[in-house]
Amino acid sequence: MQIQESGEMYLETILRLSKTKAAVRAVDICDHMGYSKPSVSRAVGLLKSGGYVTVDAGGHITLTEEGRSVAEKIYERHTLLTGFLVALGVDEATASDDACRLEHAISDTSFDAVKRFVENLKQE
Repeated sequence: MQIQESGEMYLETILRLSKTKAAVRAVDICDHMGYSKPSVSRAVGLLKSGGYVTVDAGGHITLTEEGRSVAEKIYERHTLLTGFLVALGVDEATASDDACRLEHAISDTSFDAVKRFVENLKQE
């Protein structure tokens, strides 16, 4: 199943929250993303039906293997692109906002080229 950009954002948010919280719940996603409870509930339902997350009886949201794979890919893109833009002289907030848009649009080929470029710079 092809996932939409908004779904990628939710998965990345769940991954980020799971790094600092023992359990992620819909209210945590609402607080982090600034979305309403009905919007988050609908999105989580779609991610659940797509096999990207599971939700237990206590409302704890967990990434499935496939969901984690997508989330980690998006998170890596966000982190690398933000760092790259900051290295070019862009302020942190703007770099993060721009990386957030780029991470969903950039092709694997172009991202891999940027990643190789950044890695080569670190070796010099």
